[in-house]
Amino acid sequence: MSQSAPAEKIHLPKTSESEQLKKIRHTTSHVMAMAVQKLFPKAQVTIGPWIENGFYYDFDSPEPFTEKDLKAIKKEMAKIIRQKLPVIREEVTREEAENRIQAIKEPYKLEILADIKSDPITIYHLGEEWWDLCAGPHLENTSELNPDAIDLESVAGAYWRGDETKAQLQRIYGTAWETPEQLAEYKRRKEEALRRDHRRLGKELGLFIFADPVGPGLPLWTPKGTVLRSTLEDFLKQEQLKRGYLPVVTPHIARIDLFKISGHWQKYQEDMFPMMAEDEASRSTEQGFVLKPMNCPFHIQIYKSQLRSYRELPIRLAEFGTVYRYEQSGELGGLTRVRGFTVDDSHLFVMPEQLETEFLKVVDLILSVFNSLRLKNFKARLSFRDPDSDKYIGSDDAWNKAEAAIRNAVETLDMDHFLGIGEAAFYGPKLDFIFQDALEREWQLGTVQVDYNLPERFELEYVAEGGSRERPVMIHRAPFGSLERLIGILIEEYAGDFPLWLAPVQLRLMCVTEEQMSFAMQTAERMRLLGIRVEVDRSGERLGKMIRNAEKEKIPVMAVIGAKELEANALSIRTRASGELGALPVDEVMARMQEAINNYADF
Repeated sequence: MSQSAPAEKIHLPKTSESEQLKKIRHTTSHVMAMAVQKLFPKAQVTIGPWIENGFYYDFDSPEPFTEKDLKAIKKEMAKIIRQKLPVIREEVTREEAENRIQAIKEPYKLEILADIKSDPITIYHLGEEWWDLCAGPHLENTSELNPDAIDLESVAGAYWRGDETKAQLQRIYGTAWETPEQLAEYKRRKEEALRRDHRRLGKELGLFIFADPVGPGLPLWTPKGTVLRSTLEDFLKQEQLKRGYLPVVTPHIARIDLFKISGHWQKYQEDMFPMMAEDEASRSTEQGFVLKPMNCPFHIQIYKSQLRSYRELPIRLAEFGTVYRYEQSGELGGLTRVRGFTVDDSHLFVMPEQLETEFLKVVDLILSVFNSLRLKNFKARLSFRDPDSDKYIGSDDAWNKAEAAIRNAVETLDMDHFLGIGEAAFYGPKLDFIFQDALEREWQLGTVQVDYNLPERFELEYVAEGGSRERPVMIHRAPFGSLERLIGILIEEYAGDFPLWLAPVQLRLMCVTEEQMSFAMQTAERMRLLGIRVEVDRSGERLGKMIRNAEKEKIPVMAVIGAKELEANALSIRTRASGELGALPVDEVMARMQEAINNYADF
C-alpha cells in the first residue's frame, strides 16, 4: 500500500512581502470599522493600519467590546462584503476634508488630518455609506475579499497616540488572507505558538518567574533556570577561551559622563533608566549615576587603562554583562523583551589591517554556536545607517569604511544576506543574524558590529610598529544577543524539550520499590561526580505516575531500577529521543551519557 505524498507546506507571507495582502488587509480593516460603526453608532474610529500578520483598528467606544461583539462584527463584515461595494479613492483639499470631518463629529480624524503633511488629502469610500482618511492601497471592490479567509482575533486596550496621559481606546485585532487554507494554517500556527509559549512552558518546567513586587520585565531565575543559564554561559566561555578571549567583569552603574562621551546620553537617553543624583544641584548639572544600558564604555576603560602596543592587538575582552533598558510596559513580553538582561558581550580592539580577519573569526564563532544549539534556519542582515537620519554619530568616512568591511565579510563567506537600512546602532553598522523558528517567526539573535566612532570619541590609541600612535578599530559582538531572549526562543523552538546537554535535569532515576533507593542514591552520586545532572524520584508514587511526571517535565533520559536491575547493576533506560533501550550496565550508561553531553548529541 503506497503512502500518500505529504501535504504541501502553505506559505504565509508577511504583509510587507505582498502588495496583494496589503490591499486585502487595508480594505478589510475599513470593512471592520464600517461594521463597528453600524453596530455601535457611538464608536469613533482613530487609526487602522495593516500589521505583518493582519490589521487592527482603534476605537473610542463608551462600551467595552466583548467576544460576543466580535462575532456580531464579523457577521456584519460578511454582509458588507456581499454588498459588493466599490472602494473609491477621492482626493480633496485640506479644507474640504476638515469640513467633512467636522460634519460627522470625529475629533480623532481632525488630529490625524493635522499630521498629514502632503496635499491633496486622500479619502477612501466603501460605496456611499462610509469613508476614512487613508493613503491606501486598497482593493477595487469589497467582493474581492473572501469572508472565509477573515477572522477577528482579540480586543486589547490602547492609548491614543500611545500616550498614557491620553484617551484609553479599544483595539480590535484581525487577520485576512487570500484563501481559507491560509487562514486555517495561520490559526494552526497560532495554536502551536500557544503550545510552545515560553512564558507558559517556563512556568511549567520551573525555569523562571516574574513577581509583581520586583516589577515587570525583571525575570527571577529558579534553580533549574539558573542551571540552564549557567550551562549556556559555560559553553560560550569555553568556546571563547579557545579563541583567545579574555574575561572581564564591570559594574552595573557608572557616572553619566561616561555615557556622554560614548554618546548614549545624547542618543539613547529615552531608553535608559533615570539618573541617580545626590541632590537637586547635582541633578541640574547632570552629575550623577545611571544604570548601564551597554557594556562597551566599560570595556573601553579597561583597554585605555594602559598604553597598548601593536604586538598586543587584537585584544578580545568578554563579559556576561547585565544591562538595563527602560522598555515601555506595553512592549514587554516574557523573556524576549525585558528591562534587565545579560548580554554575552565582547569588544575586540584591532588594528585596521586586522579588521577583516577578526570579523570573519567572530562570524565563525557565531555560526559554531548556532550549530551546537541546532539553530539552522537563519539569514544575515546588513544593518546599515539611514543617510537621511540624524540619529547617528561619526563621519561619513568612518561609516563607509565600517559598512564596506561588513559587506566584504558576507561576500567572502558567501552568506545569504539582505540589507536593512536604518537598522544600524547609532555608533556603527551591524551584521545581525535573523533566526526563523519552527513557526516561521523571525528573531534577532547574534550580532557583530564594526565601530570606528567610539575609539575616536574615547581617543583610544596603540603604539604602531614604527612608534607612531594609531587608532584601533572596535568590533562589538554577541553570539547569543542576550541570555534572556535566547532562552525564550530556545524554549519555543524546542517546545521545552531541550537537547541532552542543555537540559536542567538530564537523567531521572525511578525505583520500583523502596528496596532499590540506596542503589539509586549511590548511582546518582557517581553520576554527579562526572558532571551529569541527575535526580532521584523520591515522591513515593507508583512507577507509572513517576514516568508520566518525567515525560511531562521533558526529562531527556529516564532510568527505571527494579529487582532485576539491582541484581545486574544495571539501569532500564528510556529516552525521549530514542524510546526504550532496555537494561544497560550502569558504567555503560554513564560513559554514553558523558560522550553524548560532550558532543552536544542525544543519548
